[in-house]
Amino acid sequence: MLLAFAVVGGFAAAAPSAASAQGRSDIPESHPAWATPQAKVADAAPSAKLTFRVYLNLRDQAAAEAAARSVSEPGSPSYRKYLSAAQVRDKFAASDVTVGAVKTWLSGAGFAIGSVPSNRAYVEATGTADQVQQAFDIKLGKYAVKGQTLRAADKNLSVPAALAKDVLGVIGVDQATNLFKPNHTDGRDKPQDVPPGPGFRNAAPCSSYYGEKTDTTDPAYNGKQLPYAPCGYTPAQLRSAYGLDTAAKLGADGRGTTIAIIDAFASPTIYADASEYARRNDPAHPLKASQFSQKVFPVNPDLEGPDGCDAAGWYGEETLDVEAAHGLAPGADILYVGGSDCQDLSLDIALNWVVAGQKADIISNSYGDTGEDIPADEVKAFNQISLQAVLQGIGVYFSSGDNGDEVARLGTPSPDFSASAPWITAVGGTSLAVGKDGKRIFETGWETGKSTLTNGAYTPAFPGAYTSGSGGGTSRLFEQPFYQQGVVPDALSTQNQHGNKKGRVVPDISAVGDPNTGFLVGQTQTFPEGAHYDQYRIGGTSLASPVFAGVMAVADSLTHFHHGFINPVIYKVTSRTSAIADTQHVDGAVARVDYVNGVDASGGLVRSARLFDYPNLTIHTTAGYDNVTGLGTPNGLLFLFLV
Repeated sequence: MLLAFAVVGGFAAAAPSAASAQGRSDIPESHPAWATPQAKVADAAPSAKLTFRVYLNLRDQAAAEAAARSVSEPGSPSYRKYLSAAQVRDKFAASDVTVGAVKTWLSGAGFAIGSVPSNRAYVEATGTADQVQQAFDIKLGKYAVKGQTLRAADKNLSVPAALAKDVLGVIGVDQATNLFKPNHTDGRDKPQDVPPGPGFRNAAPCSSYYGEKTDTTDPAYNGKQLPYAPCGYTPAQLRSAYGLDTAAKLGADGRGTTIAIIDAFASPTIYADASEYARRNDPAHPLKASQFSQKVFPVNPDLEGPDGCDAAGWYGEETLDVEAAHGLAPGADILYVGGSDCQDLSLDIALNWVVAGQKADIISNSYGDTGEDIPADEVKAFNQISLQAVLQGIGVYFSSGDNGDEVARLGTPSPDFSASAPWITAVGGTSLAVGKDGKRIFETGWETGKSTLTNGAYTPAFPGAYTSGSGGGTSRLFEQPFYQQGVVPDALSTQNQHGNKKGRVVPDISAVGDPNTGFLVGQTQTFPEGAHYDQYRIGGTSLASPVFAGVMAVADSLTHFHHGFINPVIYKVTSRTSAIADTQHVDGAVARVDYVNGVDASGGLVRSARLFDYPNLTIHTTAGYDNVTGLGTPNGLLFLFLV
């Protein structure tokens, strides 16, 4: 279904193109597997407008990968001797001649040429569906896939043979990346130009810290009276739990580091909400106007369907990401970059804009696909962007997903892309107990089992029904990268593989993600009485990624250098110390009360038990490296110094 990727300490080189008798060459695996004759529902309108990008190969892929490994691997003479964006462009990017040749071909085919980024990663073009069909020798149609109707070609795209060696892939001709979603657990569902999403509030009772209140009125669950779920941890509680308050006493609070957050669209109330949130919950650390900036790409006018890309859901994602990152690293600058839609045609533009312009030191991304069923063109283009980030010393963090092993949705275990890519750090989620003193009582893998209290009994009985949890597992796309060799157990790296092959295992490291031990967030929402600011508890690996990004920003300011791609050091060095806390299975659960209507008690209450570390998945929290939490979680000041 996808291009077979051979990864040697990095990512894949493309398979050779197949030349045709007409002097054309196929782009391997550029036809989505789901675009079958049986799934086709209509032809594409010939006059429909679409924008796409022709990605260009690096001049020396092998040398770029070797350099990326060299700057990120402890012990290398070039360790942390990063290249500038200009140096990467001059040494590895496609040449001006190559860019000119691609532009000449596209303009000759009738396309309007769009942007070419400063790193010459791609050439953007716009034209009609008919022009695309002629230029790439395909037929475009509409196909039913996963509840959506998406555009795709009927076969592999092809380009003139003279350009085949220069073209990495083409993104935007199909709509496969419409399947990308944010990884938080409380999505909002409205179109692109929308009011704030529907309101949600925590129901009482809930606890201000773990174990403050115990449910003594409901029946015991698995023989235990349960503590009530925290109402939502505050920034100070998480800073304390991860030891960042100690670093702050040494003057390290993230200052001198810029965290970029990439999502789709932009909440119109983001700065007001984040400022109010800090005022209410962390008044000693306001979000100053000088600390916050945005780069928002114009909304794509061609979004399909009345709900577009669930823009209001992305508003909630942005709010969580900004408030969590600022909460953990209150001295860091926050740069929000909003893509024009939920497709990687836009999210990759946003990511590339940050990397090509060296706009940030850390990038947090809280979105992903369901599994790894991603067009090879997208995988190759993404890996090329993330490779450049490594060369320049930019740390790129992706949430590992909120659907555990994905068996419930896919029928087979799989990690999620982009978290499974080899040149990024995949951040998994945990269930975190923070005590009255702000210290960590325990931290275990986040996989939730839910049992609802009905007529005096819990249904289903222990361990309940699986709802959500930290994504993880072994990639089918990527071989085991150099940094996981000798650390990740063979029992994990050989899953989903054939013969003696080993795969990339997700995640790499973890932070709090369980919404039942989650983060208090503040956002303008739409309530029955109108739209206004309010607060509620939220979680997901969408929380874990910006939390960990905040931890790394504090590490930057403590050690006075930017850490860049941390996977080699955390696997080869830090994991052999107590700087990473090993997460192990914990038998436990919390009692949770929810409003039926989401906002008040007028519609009644629902009472449930939420189990930690649900056991009936193919991924498990164990001693040592595991495929729920990776190496574990950052362990205070020692982690900040040793990472």
